[in-house]
Amino acid sequence: MTASAKLPPFLSALLAAPPRAGEGVHAWLFRVARQLHVHLPAGEIVSLLESRAANCGRLVMRNEIVAAVQNSLPCAWQPRGNSASFKSPGSCKWPERNRERIVAIFAEGYGLADLWELSPIRIKDNQAHTEEIVDRLFPVNSLLCCGRSQFDFDTRLREQWRGELAKLQFIVPSPMSSATGLTKEGRESKHALDNTAARRFLICEFDTGDVDQHAALLIHLAGFAPLVCAVHSGGKSLHGWYLVNGQPDEKVAKFFRYAVSLGADPATWTRSQFVRMPDGTRDNGKRQTVFFLNFKPLEVYESAR
Repeated sequence: MTASAKLPPFLSALLAAPPRAGEGVHAWLFRVARQLHVHLPAGEIVSLLESRAANCGRLVMRNEIVAAVQNSLPCAWQPRGNSASFKSPGSCKWPERNRERIVAIFAEGYGLADLWELSPIRIKDNQAHTEEIVDRLFPVNSLLCCGRSQFDFDTRLREQWRGELAKLQFIVPSPMSSATGLTKEGRESKHALDNTAARRFLICEFDTGDVDQHAALLIHLAGFAPLVCAVHSGGKSLHGWYLVNGQPDEKVAKFFRYAVSLGADPATWTRSQFVRMPDGTRDNGKRQTVFFLNFKPLEVYESAR
């Protein structure tokens, strides 16, 4: 049985009649991909769309299809009532590393240079672009928790951080809901799970292996969730920022459990966990270089709200 045979009739009909060149092929790819996410994994969606668009009257590049699949994920259609049985992955054991799968991903040959080449936006100068990047990552004048260290931090409105971010090494990858909250011990703090708002980004970080292997894993995971930013820690790891805002908890958890099976650090599942500031400065003075930027998924998400 083919993948399309399992799909609802209306979706099978959309796939059976792709538009001709000049009649909206690009928009059709996005529209169909948005409907397919709930039925098929990203890799199968790409292959299916590639086969259906093959005779549309123009050359449809694979990277155009991959972009449609990634960019449609934030507003993917979801059936109602699906999350009742959701169980947070933090309440159960994380999966073991799937070493066979990891080796297979490395064998595809991707590395840091490929991640850079795939980036729609590239920082080619030595100037700090931290302010511009953070402006794009978060809603206007969000409350942000940022720090020079794990112990020297503050939560302020975005504009109150203006001009300081390039000197900092940490940020919480979701806006804060209030200036302070209570820790598990009942102590008031500006950095607590209690005052962290809904998850905006899920960060995948890999500590074992080299940066080329980390890049290969981030590229692979970008087939399952939209990669918006990839930051070097200034040490030995890469941090991938995947947009999950608005997605069902069950779907986000499934993605992250898969990432953990590939070696991602499960600590970043905690919404209030500090991660590396994009284009910030590590405590050893090294720049936390950004190797990948794609704000298109954010634009799609905001326009769909």
